[in-house]
This record gives sequence, structure tokens and C-alpha cells, in this order.
Amino acid sequence: MNFYANNFIKQIPALRFLIPIVVGILFQYRFSIGINVLAMVAATASILLIIFSFLSIAKRNALGWINGLLIHLFLIAIGGALSFTKNISNRSAWVGNYINKETPVIVTLQENVSIKERSYKALATFNAVYNNGVWQPVEGDVLLYFRKDSSKPNVHYGSQIILLKKVTSIVNAGNPGAFNYERYCSFQDIHYQAFLSDNDFTILPTEQTSWFANVLINIRTSVLEILKKNIKSQDELSIAEALLIGYRDELDRELVRAYSNTGVVHIIAISGLHLGMIYGLLLFLFKPFNRYKFSKIVKPIIIIFILWMFSFIAGTAPSILRSAIMFTCIVFADSLGKRSNIYNGLAISAIIILIINPFSLWDVGFQLSYSAVLSIVFFSPYVKKWFYFKNKLLKGFWELNAITLSAQVLTLPIVLYHFHQFPNLFLFANIFAVPFSGLILYAELLLLIFSLWLNAASFIGKGIEWSIAVLNKFILNIDALPFAVWESIQISILQAIILFASIIGFSYWLIEKKSKAMLIGLLFLMCFIGFRSIDLINRNHQQKIIVYNVPKHTAIDLVDGRKLFFIGDSILKEDGFLRNFHIKPSRILHRTTESDAVPNITYFNNFILTRNKSIAVVDSPVFYAGEKIKVDAVIITKNPRIYIDKLYQAFDCKQYIFDASNSMWKINKWKQACDSLHLQYHICSLQGAFEINF
Repeated sequence: MNFYANNFIKQIPALRFLIPIVVGILFQYRFSIGINVLAMVAATASILLIIFSFLSIAKRNALGWINGLLIHLFLIAIGGALSFTKNISNRSAWVGNYINKETPVIVTLQENVSIKERSYKALATFNAVYNNGVWQPVEGDVLLYFRKDSSKPNVHYGSQIILLKKVTSIVNAGNPGAFNYERYCSFQDIHYQAFLSDNDFTILPTEQTSWFANVLINIRTSVLEILKKNIKSQDELSIAEALLIGYRDELDRELVRAYSNTGVVHIIAISGLHLGMIYGLLLFLFKPFNRYKFSKIVKPIIIIFILWMFSFIAGTAPSILRSAIMFTCIVFADSLGKRSNIYNGLAISAIIILIINPFSLWDVGFQLSYSAVLSIVFFSPYVKKWFYFKNKLLKGFWELNAITLSAQVLTLPIVLYHFHQFPNLFLFANIFAVPFSGLILYAELLLLIFSLWLNAASFIGKGIEWSIAVLNKFILNIDALPFAVWESIQISILQAIILFASIIGFSYWLIEKKSKAMLIGLLFLMCFIGFRSIDLINRNHQQKIIVYNVPKHTAIDLVDGRKLFFIGDSILKEDGFLRNFHIKPSRILHRTTESDAVPNITYFNNFILTRNKSIAVVDSPVFYAGEKIKVDAVIITKNPRIYIDKLYQAFDCKQYIFDASNSMWKINKWKQACDSLHLQYHICSLQGAFEINF
């Protein structure tokens, strides 16, 4: 086993560089190692490597492990330095070092304004902050939201505006188990946002653009206009936009959820699948020219150019960027007549992407992309051998399914950890959806070619619209089946790693028939089951109250074991975005299901009563002139007209919770009153959800 592993690793020299770089990125992010320390480690390792090179050959061979250790230390320091320098908050020019409540700022839009449900949205870059009478150049990005009840802002890519309203920091909702939106934005250098009306900004006469970005935006806009002109149905149009160039602003949330539940969301999430289809088409088109000498030079140049142009127009998502780099390596190797090592190519592409942005390591698309390709490359040759067909059609059909099955092996732990569900019918859905989406993609490319021939474009557009309607209906019908998806799966990072180890052990046993590998796989599987069992036992004994941070809504869960009783707005009981985004992750984390009642917690007459705690829920003015009621906490909700001093006379309580249904101007007044009375308080809209354990 060790011999096989060593030979395998020797064939992937880039992996020796990738692993320590990844370790360095993780260490710097976790422990915030300063750049001076990293530079000292890199310099020390470099000096010792130079000294080591002067030793005799015999000593170098005997102390080879020292050489390896020093190289790894150097690469770890490089990885840490990449992470440190990419983190914009470590730079002296970061806008966060200069901005304050009343600071005017100049920003430049980095994209055209897109239409959202309640606003117009655009990404902008900070240019300068007005500080001590001068405009101080700064760095950083900001999300701008223009109010929809105002007129549509007359701004576009490159427009420069002065923000007259305070920008606010992006913060998490802070609900248990929820998506870490603050970290997601910070990894893209976005730390601030601004909600603007017509009077909150001034458009400057100057513009700041890049000719290359301008060309890409114009191409992207032209493509969208062609699609909108020839595809009339909104649902079909949104899928066509996502499938061709990754434009997802107009996608229906329920439709996206159906694609996700059936395991075919990769069709509308621009990825290597799309680039692979483009690459395959280009190889087919160039096939007649292979006999000409000029093809050896012209063919790779044109293919690489088209692949990268498509990648840039599609937004250079990590998944498609990785694929573009990989296909570039394959094209170069093919033109030079050399056999490419797919594993080494993957490692090289990962190194390049991490050099560009080390925080891609946390990107779910990046993780799924690499795990899927590795899984396909490693497992598909073995899975294809399960069945043999002489018929070419049946053989091709099985090979497609073998690839789909293979992709699930190493992506399984990642899918379970991030998405808490597994599409049970993924194989059946992909059998039809993947090849059919390929035909739709080729038809869309054909539409672009014939866009100036109006009759042909209209005919092709109707064919695309009909095809996508068939695809959507197929996906929605599968999603409607009661067993289509296995939901509410909760595993920790440790459990995901253990599951990976178990899969690797069993896979090695199946391929090499080594009994030790089977025992290792069984050992890790038992560990996985053990950790999950311990977690389930702990959850059976949990008792807590969770006050959620749901903007403008009341949401309280009374948790007793694996059951919960919900107090809040009726809209949050519906299976919609608000519940799924704000509340459902917490319920998956705590492994709870909603019930009409819970045995050890009572909610009666606006009081939550447990064996050892009592909590008052105040949603209207309180009038009380008797003896103080002793409670452990007071939850103020639904924006009532109350005064803290009046509550202080009614309740013997030191802890007040202001949920997100209350307006901020009232919360600020209540906050001042609590400070004067030396009362503790928690503001859900600023500090996240509040949990009371008992």
C-alpha cells in the first residue's frame, strides 16, 4: 500500500507544492500569523537550504528529510503570506482604517446595475474617503442597493458617485447554523454595504473604466439582449441565461431549489461541464483541419482563446477558472504531443487559483469542482467496467451514467456538510438533464451565430424555449416525488473528514483488494457512526429557547429534545425563502422538527415557562401596578409602544432581548434606558440570534 501510494505521489510533483501552500493558508487564517513572522520563517528556511546544498552528497542523502522539511516550511510560509496579503484589512489603504459615520466617499461601479426583488444592486469599489479636509485614496469594495421606489439610478459600469449616506458593515444574521455571509463577502474584499435613495448620492461627471472589462460587459449585455429578444417565457429565459453565461439574477428561487433537490444544479451553475461541452464542440469543428500543418499552431491558439473568452464572459467563477486552466494545460500538452497527467494538471491549476485568491479554498464551488473531477478521473474507469455493452448507444449511455455515479463518491461528504441534503434521484435526473442541457447549450450558441438573421433566430429561439420548458417540467416532476431528496442531514467538519477517510479506505480495498484497507475503511465508518450517535443522544436532551434574527419578523423556537414549538409570524411557517434561509439551518443543526406542543416548555398568556425559568414575551403596552413579576428574561417583539422604565416597574428582570421585528429608532431609545438602569440587553438585528439554555 505504501509503495503504491509513494509511486502515485511521485507522478504528481505539483502535489508536493500544493499541500504545504494549503497548510500555510489555513494556518494564517486560523491563527492570524503576522507577515513579519512568515517572512522570517521563509528567510530562515531559504538560508538553511542554501547551507544544506553545500554539504557532501552522502550527508545530503542521509539528511534528506531535513531538506524536505525546510522546503515544506518555506512553502507553508508562502501560503501564509498569500493569505495575509490577499486579506485587504491587512493593508494600510483599506477603507476600514479611515471611514466613520459621517465620512463622504467616492466609489466607482464595477458592473451595470441589476434588478433585484426590492432594489437595484451593483458592486462598487472605494476610490477615496474625505478625511481631514482632503480626499484620501483607499481600497475595498462595497455593495450598493438603490431603493426600488425611487427612480432607476442613471448609473452604469464605470460611473463614479459620491455617497452622502453612511455605509454600514456587512454582518451575519447570526442565526445558528446559518450561512456565513459576512465571511463570504470578506473573501471577495467586500466589507461594506449602502442602502440608497435618490438624495443619498451624487453622480460625478467622471468615469473610470477598463477597456477589457468594457468589452466583456458589452458582449455579456449583447448576449442577454439576444436571448431576451428570442425567448419570451421568463422561466425559460432565466435558465437559458444561466446555462449560457452564468447570469442568475432572474432565476426563480423555487426553480433553483428544484434543480438543487434533483442533483442537477450544476447545469445552471456555470462550471467545467459547460466548458467541457465548448471544448468538445471545438475539437469536432477542427477535426477536418487536423491534416494541415498550420492546424498544429492555429488550433491550440484559437481553442485556448475561445475557452478563456467564454470563461471571462461567464464571470470567471472558481469552477470555470479551474476548468479553463486545466483545458489550457491539456491543449498545450496535446499540441506538444505529450501525454498529460490529469492529477498533476489539477494540482497545478489549484496552485494557480490559490495564488490568485487563496480564499478560494473556502469556496463551495471550488471544493465541489476539484472533488468531482478527482472522483471522475479516479473512479470512472472502474465503474465503466461494471457492465459491458456491444451496442454503441447503450455503451455511451452507460459511460455517461458511470461518470455521474463516479462524481458522487468524493463530493458526497462536501454535499452533506454544506447543503444538508442528498438528491436520491440524481442518477435518473442526470441521465436526461445533462445530455439535453448540452443540446440546449449548442442551440444557444447557434442562436448567437444566426442572431442577425431574424427569421432563423426566432425559429431557434422558439426551439430553445420549448426544450427548456421540457427540461424544467421534467425537473419539477422529479422534485415533486416524495422521495426525491433526503433532507435535514447534519454532519460536522470532523465527521466529513472521517467520512472522506472511510470512502478512501473502502475504495482502495475494492481496487487493490487489500484487507487492511477494508479494516481502515470500517474503522473510520464506525467512528463516523459513533460521532453521529453521540450527537443524536445529546440532541435528545437539549432544552433551549432561540430568538431568531429575521428582519421585520417575530421568530422564536422553544426546543425540547428533538421537538420544537414555534412562536412567530405565520409567513415563517410556510416553506419559503424566509424560513429556509433564517430558521431551517438552525433546525437542521439542532435536529428538531416542529410540533404542536413540547412536553417540558409551556407558552401561555405571553409567558414561556420551563421547570426552572420563566420568560415574558412583550408585544403590546404593559400596564401593571402590583408586585413585580420575577422573570429570567423579557423578549420585546412586534415593535410595541412601551417604555423600559415601565417594564422595569412590572418585571423583576435583568435581561432584555430586542428581536428584529422592532424598528431601530425604538431599539436605540430602549438601549439608552437600559444603560441608565444598568440592565443587560441583546439586540438581535445587530448581535444575531439569542439562545437561552436550561
